[in-house]
Amino acid sequence: MTKIIPINSETTKTSIFYINDFHGKTINMERTVSASNCFDAKNKNRKDLDTLKLSSGDIMLGENITTNKISVIFQNVIGVDASTLGNHEFDIQENAKYIIPDIKYDVISSNIKINPENPLSKVVKSSVIEEKNGNKYGIIGITPIDLFERSKQGIIQKDISVDNPTQTLKDIQTEINKLKSKSINKIILLSHLGYTLDKIVATKTTGLDIIIGGHSHELVFDVKEGENLFYNKNGEPVVITQAGRDGENFGILNLEFDKNGIIKKVQNNIGYTKDFRRNLCAKYLFDKIFGDNKTYGQIKFAPPKPNNELIDKNPHAYFIADCIRKDLNADIVLLPSANLRGYFEQGEINARILNDIMPFKNKLYKVNYSEKDIVDAIKEGAKSFIHTANKPGIFYCSGLKYKLSSNGDVLSLSYVHKNGKETPIDINNPDHNKYYQTIINDYCAQGNDKFTMLNKPDKILAKYSFDASKCVINTLKKTSKPIEIKDDNRIEIIKSS
Repeated sequence: MTKIIPINSETTKTSIFYINDFHGKTINMERTVSASNCFDAKNKNRKDLDTLKLSSGDIMLGENITTNKISVIFQNVIGVDASTLGNHEFDIQENAKYIIPDIKYDVISSNIKINPENPLSKVVKSSVIEEKNGNKYGIIGITPIDLFERSKQGIIQKDISVDNPTQTLKDIQTEINKLKSKSINKIILLSHLGYTLDKIVATKTTGLDIIIGGHSHELVFDVKEGENLFYNKNGEPVVITQAGRDGENFGILNLEFDKNGIIKKVQNNIGYTKDFRRNLCAKYLFDKIFGDNKTYGQIKFAPPKPNNELIDKNPHAYFIADCIRKDLNADIVLLPSANLRGYFEQGEINARILNDIMPFKNKLYKVNYSEKDIVDAIKEGAKSFIHTANKPGIFYCSGLKYKLSSNGDVLSLSYVHKNGKETPIDINNPDHNKYYQTIINDYCAQGNDKFTMLNKPDKILAKYSFDASKCVINTLKKTSKPIEIKDDNRIEIIKSS
């Protein structure tokens, strides 16, 4: 236990099982069901302990109805009490009416306004009160203020508005005050603002005890003063935590509150889902919902997953990009790193594995981009090295070879013809009149994530009704031998001195 202040005799013990940013990773959800069951079994007979299960958003991801239905059912199965809305909960947009009826937990966000005709308006609350063993907990939700920068154009821009940082801070304090007026003195914020803004919220409000965060994909261990233990405007402790990304981790936060709701003891534990077996009941249920589990190919060898999937070299992505280029007969493929959420392992490739790796299901476009458009896009992606949380990430590719520096500069770039011939591109003076038939997803083709140079509706040659998964499947069907995925050095990253 990390001691903060000497303990009074009257205390409330609380244990919180928390998750964030699973990004539709259904296989890790199955492992987390096993972890959640262990948490329940351990605390089943504890009469002196309140337990909560809380989610900080982005459990869903992409437009695929099946994946998002599983994401909701997963939270139902483990018994989530409340969940806030991350940016990826808004990916469902037009499919929301098919997902919402499955939700059995409270959905909360206090800094958004929703068109009354949107199905979400009927389920989203600003805050909720959870009562455990006679003790009451106030839980507030917050949606990311950069929601529109992280979302594809669509209904969301018409039906949703998000408050700015200053107003969001006021929204949080308003909800705290409402809960305090109801004699609630243990208050938790489920935040999808990101770690940097969470620290500001902790020190600029009063009455808040815990911030369980998301969005910036931090993996926060232990409790350390000045790192994730801060003091509010009244000098009372506020603990911040977050459990990484992609369902690779979960957290358990153990606390003791005094009779005034002030934290006296706290312990923050991070668990690894890889240490738990896939829960067989959840696997059976999710397989049944998902449907297609046909094997399309075999992986003979694949390297480990990259440490940072946004800015590291990624042979798994190169393989996918090559499948797209071959299947759709393109000059170049630009594959945004943020579009990939997993990696291949030795063994079979089926639809669920592809769904875990590429859960967004963004449709593909073929666009006639100029050499300058390509260079500008690569340069914009390279800036991710120096951006907060490395967003939006670099472009993985087929038909290109390039070098980057770790300070965000593009050092060289070449076009690689299908016959293997490599032609250098002048990155300082790219040709405005030389064009390449390029495959890219609809999200980037609409200029999202500041890739405005790629928004060229007059240059679109084709809009496909499928995502990259189909190209991988088509390629695998034509491949008789098991696949070996290796790094061919098409992207080199030079560490800056």
